[in-house]
Amino acid sequence: MASTLSVSSLNEQIKTLLETTFEFVSVEGELSRVTKHGSGHIYFTLKDANSSIKCVMFRGNAARLKFSLDEGAHVVIHGALSLYTPRGEYQINCVSAEPFGAGALAVAFEQLKKKLELKGYFDPSHKKPFPKYPQKIALVTSATGAALQDMQRVATHRWPLVKLIVIDVLVQGVTAAGMIAEALRFADTLACDAVVVGRGGGSVEDLWAFNEEIVADALFAMQTPVVSAVGHEIDWVISDYVADLRAPTPSAAMQMILPDMREIMQSIDEMRYGAFNAISQKILRKREQLVMMQEAFKRHGVEQRLVNQKEQLEELKERFNRQILMIFERNSRDIIPLRERLNQNIENSIRQKQSLVSQMMQGYEAQHPKHKNKRGFAQITRDGKVIELESLGVGECFEAMSDTVVVTSEVVKIVKM
Repeated sequence: MASTLSVSSLNEQIKTLLETTFEFVSVEGELSRVTKHGSGHIYFTLKDANSSIKCVMFRGNAARLKFSLDEGAHVVIHGALSLYTPRGEYQINCVSAEPFGAGALAVAFEQLKKKLELKGYFDPSHKKPFPKYPQKIALVTSATGAALQDMQRVATHRWPLVKLIVIDVLVQGVTAAGMIAEALRFADTLACDAVVVGRGGGSVEDLWAFNEEIVADALFAMQTPVVSAVGHEIDWVISDYVADLRAPTPSAAMQMILPDMREIMQSIDEMRYGAFNAISQKILRKREQLVMMQEAFKRHGVEQRLVNQKEQLEELKERFNRQILMIFERNSRDIIPLRERLNQNIENSIRQKQSLVSQMMQGYEAQHPKHKNKRGFAQITRDGKVIELESLGVGECFEAMSDTVVVTSEVVKIVKM
């Protein structure tokens, strides 16, 4: 049986699914029920002929609109899908909006975006992580732009230990995209911890270099983690989708990838304070233990205990010596008959061996050819080795040897007896 969920739990799961699946959407439709709240938030419904969806644009994003959201206007809104859990209603949290039919650049943007998305350029699995404490960062931007000064200023205040390498490029114009792509490939060879590519705000035409496919290809091929920091928060370009991280502004890019020196120093102070307290407490506990041990040492009279231990040691020593002496005397009595028995066994063994040697010598002398001088006796050899007569065959040569002469012969006939 499936587990039962509460309404809140179900809504939270749906909210997570929606917000992770639809992190950014662009939706076109007609405005309806537009409500401009006194807080600055704008609530409205976006609809077409068959359906509608609720939308909200919060004050910060609404303040950057270049036109008024009016009832019946045909617009394209950009944002993320979210769920308002108290009522279980999903809506679009709008980041920006524009009148429908923005022109050829908008069409080209969407076409390229769709093409690159199909190629996997936006796949989250391709995104590379950034190091926590970068030591060297390449800045691909205009050396004369305000964006560079903003990034350098943030880096100086936030993490002055980082080394910044500026790669000067054009950030708008016909040749800008090629220069940016070449600069990215060069930055990838510098063994940097991160690369930031971007510029300050401008019109769609001004930012178009970052919407070119050649820049997207260079970004996708890089091994170094890259931040795309182009324009303002409402500006989205192709490089934002391909890069490993999108920053709303160049200065925000440095804030996102650089640690805050002040926070780290505060953390170090807290760790130092904590370590000091821990060490102090440990020293205090050890000092108390030492005092207790000293008092216990005095109470038990170490000098007297040493005297007692010395007496016990002397007693053990005397007892040990007596035991050794008794064992030695007992073993001495046992050794004498054992030694006599050993000597007898050795003498008997020697006599037996001597008798055996004498017998072997007599046998050897008896078998020596020089003592075998009976008439008609000869020893049969072949190649200097004594052999049996039966081992010879017809046609084989052999030597017949007595104590005075050696005769070489050949077997002509064999007669079995």
